[in-house]
Amino acid sequence: MSIHIPLPIPTHPEASPPSALSEKEQALYDVVLEHFSAADYTLPDVNQEKAALAVDEKFWLSYECLLRYLRATKWDSNEAIKRLEDTLKWRRDFGIYDTITPQHVEPEATTGKEFLFGYDTRGRPALYMCPSKQNTDESPRQIHYTVWMLERGIDLMGPGVETLALMIDYADKAKNPSIGTARTVLNILQAHYPERLGLALIAHLPWLLHAFYKLITPFIDPLTRLKMVFNPVITKNGLFRTAVDAEAWSANSESRVFEPDQLVQDGWHGSQPFVYSHTIYWEALVKLCKERRSKMVAAWHCIGGKVGTKEWEVKVAARDETMNVQVDAENVLVKNGQLQS
Repeated sequence: MSIHIPLPIPTHPEASPPSALSEKEQALYDVVLEHFSAADYTLPDVNQEKAALAVDEKFWLSYECLLRYLRATKWDSNEAIKRLEDTLKWRRDFGIYDTITPQHVEPEATTGKEFLFGYDTRGRPALYMCPSKQNTDESPRQIHYTVWMLERGIDLMGPGVETLALMIDYADKAKNPSIGTARTVLNILQAHYPERLGLALIAHLPWLLHAFYKLITPFIDPLTRLKMVFNPVITKNGLFRTAVDAEAWSANSESRVFEPDQLVQDGWHGSQPFVYSHTIYWEALVKLCKERRSKMVAAWHCIGGKVGTKEWEVKVAARDETMNVQVDAENVLVKNGQLQS
């Protein structure tokens, strides 16, 4: 029987909170936090009527977000502040909070050329890309759609998870986007989503398309290149980076990237019979992410609703609420004789 909706977010109760910072790191973090927490803070070079931070922007400026930019700038607090402000302005100009809506990008989604499904062994959401299912001509909306899907992947990250797994399948005579489009997307990812890519798995890459990756490699930062795995190995035990990892795998090994029950069958040989049915999947994804984000924003407000709030605390609160609701629902079914206790 086929599956047409995303898998639920793993609860991962054993996930670990952020580790403590060193004294030097804490001091640099405090500089960035104080800058954006100032009562009279306004975005520079922005119309004064709109220069104050909106609630969504304060929510975005989490503890982990500030640290991602600090790490990306090698702990240069001034550079981190500049890059954060550049991203805040970019998110407004690009339309993250208003223009790029489900209705705006849906025409790009009808064939299932991108979809979120399953999680790797570290709890990272898997964002699948299927270039052979391209259904529109190159346009800004194509890039909007990719960014929208990335934002939804972020919505689906559980406690302790800050990155996603990108799954690109070049089967069925898939074509690459133009160099211009590829560079634009790369620039957005590297400038405005630092440390958000955990792994990029590129399957069924024919040798002719290696030339394309050679052309764009100079535009990919060295750390991102290390996260790219071409033609990963898939066995009955799951997905692995290399044949050596697959052969050496045991139940106690951490070398497995995906368990079979978190992988789709089509193209990736997992055990999940996922088939993209646009009407069913799209409604389910939009609802799942909307509800998830609403819970996280509500938790953020309860915790204090401030810049620098930990994503960990927000996600744990949202996770525990979801688990409590599930337990309450099961108790009702037991009470009504609809579920065996």
